[in-house]
Amino acid sequence: MSYTFSKRSRENLSTCHQDLQAVAMYAIKYVDFTVIEGHRGKEAQNRAFDEGYSKVKFPHGKHNKKPSDAFDFIPHPFKGWDDHEGFAKIGNMMLGVGAILKEYGLIESEFEYGGNWTTFKDYPHIQRV
Repeated sequence: MSYTFSKRSRENLSTCHQDLQAVAMYAIKYVDFTVIEGHRGKEAQNRAFDEGYSKVKFPHGKHNKKPSDAFDFIPHPFKGWDDHEGFAKIGNMMLGVGAILKEYGLIESEFEYGGNWTTFKDYPHIQRV
Protein backbone atom coordinates (compact mmCIF):
# COMPACT_ATOMS: atom_id res chain seq x y z
CA MET A 1 0.00 0.00 0.00
CA SER A 2 1.23 3.46 -0.86
CA TYR A 3 0.00 6.64 0.80
CA THR A 4 0.17 10.29 -0.24
CA PHE A 5 0.12 13.59 1.60
CA SER A 6 -2.90 15.85 1.81
CA LYS A 7 -2.66 19.46 0.66
CA ARG A 8 -2.33 20.52 4.32
CA SER A 9 0.61 18.16 4.90
CA ARG A 10 2.33 19.28 1.70
CA GLU A 11 1.95 22.93 2.68
CA ASN A 12 3.30 22.33 6.20
CA LEU A 13 6.14 20.20 4.87
CA SER A 14 7.08 22.88 2.32
CA THR A 15 8.17 25.12 5.24
CA CYS A 16 10.78 22.53 6.30
CA HIS A 17 14.40 21.89 5.42
CA GLN A 18 14.80 19.88 2.22
CA ASP A 19 16.25 16.88 4.11
CA LEU A 20 13.16 16.68 6.33
CA GLN A 21 11.03 16.89 3.21
CA ALA A 22 12.97 14.04 1.59
CA VAL A 23 12.56 11.77 4.64
CA ALA A 24 8.84 12.49 4.89
CA MET A 25 8.26 11.97 1.17
CA TYR A 26 9.92 8.57 1.33
CA ALA A 27 8.19 7.52 4.58
CA ILE A 28 4.69 8.42 3.35
CA LYS A 29 4.98 5.68 0.75
CA TYR A 30 4.93 3.09 3.55
CA VAL A 31 3.08 4.59 6.54
CA ASP A 32 0.18 7.03 6.67
CA PHE A 33 0.62 10.25 8.64
CA THR A 34 -0.19 13.95 8.53
CA VAL A 35 2.37 16.74 8.91
CA ILE A 36 0.52 19.02 11.29
CA GLU A 37 3.18 21.71 11.67
CA GLY A 38 6.47 22.74 10.13
CA HIS A 39 7.63 26.33 10.61
CA ARG A 40 6.26 27.97 13.75
CA GLY A 41 6.19 31.73 14.18
CA LYS A 42 6.70 33.75 17.35
CA GLU A 43 3.10 33.70 18.60
CA ALA A 44 2.64 29.96 17.99
CA GLN A 45 6.03 29.08 19.52
CA ASN A 46 5.43 31.11 22.67
CA ARG A 47 1.94 29.62 22.99
CA ALA A 48 3.42 26.10 22.68
CA PHE A 49 5.90 27.04 25.42
CA ASP A 50 3.21 28.52 27.68
CA GLU A 51 1.02 25.41 27.25
CA GLY A 52 3.91 23.03 28.02
CA TYR A 53 4.28 21.60 24.51
CA SER A 54 7.74 23.10 24.03
CA LYS A 55 10.68 23.72 26.32
CA VAL A 56 11.88 26.87 24.52
CA LYS A 57 10.51 30.28 23.60
CA PHE A 58 10.82 31.92 20.19
CA PRO A 59 13.31 32.07 18.41
CA HIS A 60 15.11 29.13 20.04
CA GLY A 61 12.95 26.27 18.74
CA LYS A 62 13.85 24.04 15.80
CA HIS A 63 10.45 24.97 14.31
CA ASN A 64 11.41 28.67 14.30
CA LYS A 65 14.06 28.57 11.58
CA LYS A 66 13.31 29.22 7.93
CA PRO A 67 13.28 26.62 6.60
CA SER A 68 12.15 24.76 9.71
CA ASP A 69 14.47 22.16 11.21
CA ALA A 70 11.52 20.21 12.66
CA PHE A 71 8.00 19.10 11.97
CA ASP A 72 5.20 17.56 14.00
CA PHE A 73 3.02 14.73 12.73
CA ILE A 74 0.11 12.51 13.67
CA PRO A 75 -0.27 8.86 12.65
CA HIS A 76 -3.24 7.48 10.77
CA PRO A 77 -5.51 6.20 11.95
CA PHE A 78 -5.24 8.75 14.77
CA LYS A 79 -6.04 6.99 18.05
CA GLY A 80 -5.30 9.98 20.30
CA TRP A 81 -2.32 11.77 21.76
CA ASP A 82 -1.58 8.85 24.11
CA ASP A 83 -0.97 6.43 21.20
CA HIS A 84 2.77 6.40 21.85
CA GLU A 85 3.18 3.19 19.86
CA GLY A 86 1.55 4.76 16.78
CA PHE A 87 3.77 7.84 17.02
CA ALA A 88 6.90 5.75 17.67
CA LYS A 89 6.24 3.54 14.64
CA ILE A 90 6.38 6.56 12.36
CA GLY A 91 9.02 8.57 14.24
CA ASN A 92 11.47 5.68 14.41
CA MET A 93 10.79 4.73 10.80
CA MET A 94 11.73 8.26 9.78
CA LEU A 95 15.00 7.92 11.70
CA GLY A 96 15.77 4.76 9.74
CA VAL A 97 14.80 6.35 6.43
CA GLY A 98 16.98 9.34 7.25
CA ALA A 99 19.97 7.11 8.03
CA ILE A 100 19.55 5.22 4.76
CA LEU A 101 19.17 8.39 2.67
CA LYS A 102 22.26 9.87 4.34
CA GLU A 103 24.24 6.66 3.78
CA TYR A 104 23.42 6.86 0.07
CA GLY A 105 24.41 10.54 -0.09
CA LEU A 106 20.89 11.74 -0.87
CA ILE A 107 20.69 14.00 2.20
CA GLU A 108 23.23 15.47 4.64
CA SER A 109 21.25 15.59 7.90
CA GLU A 110 20.86 13.36 10.92
CA PHE A 111 17.62 13.34 12.91
CA GLU A 112 16.13 12.92 16.36
CA TYR A 113 12.68 11.63 17.20
CA GLY A 114 11.13 13.43 20.19
CA GLY A 115 9.53 10.25 21.52
CA ASN A 116 13.02 8.86 22.19
CA TRP A 117 14.09 11.74 24.42
CA THR A 118 14.61 10.80 28.06
CA THR A 119 13.42 13.95 29.82
CA PHE A 120 10.77 15.70 27.70
CA LYS A 121 8.84 13.26 25.52
CA ASP A 122 7.58 14.93 22.33
CA TYR A 123 5.90 12.06 20.49
CA PRO A 124 4.72 13.95 17.39
CA HIS A 125 8.12 15.61 16.76
CA ILE A 126 11.08 14.91 14.45
CA GLN A 127 14.00 17.27 13.97
CA ARG A 128 17.38 17.75 12.32
CA VAL A 129 20.39 17.69 14.65
